[in-house]
Amino acid sequence: MNGVYVVTGAGPVGWTVAEQLAKQGKNVRILTRSGSGPDHPLVERVKADVQNAAQLRDVFAGATAVFHCIHGSSYTVDAWQAELPRSDQTVLSAAGEAGAVVVFPESLFSYSEPERPMVEAGPRTAEGRKRGVRTKLLAARDASPTNTVSVVAGDFFGPRVRTSHAGERMVPTVLAGKKLWVIGGTNQPHSFTYVPDLAAAMIHAAGTPSLWNKVWHAPTGPAVTQRQLATAFTEAGGVQAPKLGAIPGWALRGMGVFSKDVRELAEILYQFEQPFVMESAASEAAFGLRPTPPAEAAAATVAWWRAQG
Repeated sequence: MNGVYVVTGAGPVGWTVAEQLAKQGKNVRILTRSGSGPDHPLVERVKADVQNAAQLRDVFAGATAVFHCIHGSSYTVDAWQAELPRSDQTVLSAAGEAGAVVVFPESLFSYSEPERPMVEAGPRTAEGRKRGVRTKLLAARDASPTNTVSVVAGDFFGPRVRTSHAGERMVPTVLAGKKLWVIGGTNQPHSFTYVPDLAAAMIHAAGTPSLWNKVWHAPTGPAVTQRQLATAFTEAGGVQAPKLGAIPGWALRGMGVFSKDVRELAEILYQFEQPFVMESAASEAAFGLRPTPPAEAAAATVAWWRAQG
């Protein structure tokens, strides 16, 4: 495994994967439209468009593994349908030509029985809108001749995580002592994944052929409520306990009549109005990895946010 490791995207997942690979002494090529990415001697930052097949053939040359960490340009079903299948297929084709495995971060959207604890065996047959898009993406990966691994995570938290329920909506708010408004309920158990744990699992999977062509779960700690997670951040930050309020589902759905953005948010209310729990015991055993202790993960998250000023 001495070739180039290609990462598409420099969001929290792509950036963290690139950093961890470089720390392991791997040569990394990170692709973004802007040329951004970690500043490290082993990281080559390349301006490229993952929709451009000719570009990808060139930049994937010599690649051992590709970590495809680019998401849609917006959090809408229209953007997902227009962009994600095409980018997946372009990356799979170019990676296949290069002989590289493709590792995907994946969400819980495709799980069709979310009222039960979600496990690696599925089922993943959800239909409709964004949930249906994720189901089709997984099916297309399974049908591809290129080797793949999909590593599923719950909602993200951790350094560099901004656009998340546990990102800029939560951490700076509770650290500033302001009231936090969450969707659904404050006391429903919900699985949150620490992004460095997801990155570590993706890297391990890339280097372990016996794990390929399957869906795995990132090491994820026990489900916590939004109140418990916010409290972990205030305890790590040494500030007063958080003040929380919940926006009820009926109100969010009502506002969605007038706002497309709110409609997109209301679509995922099922994840916050009832327990939404993923289990990762089988993956942890297969990978030999464990989730970062909650207090350590919360402290690192708070430290990163405070460093942003």
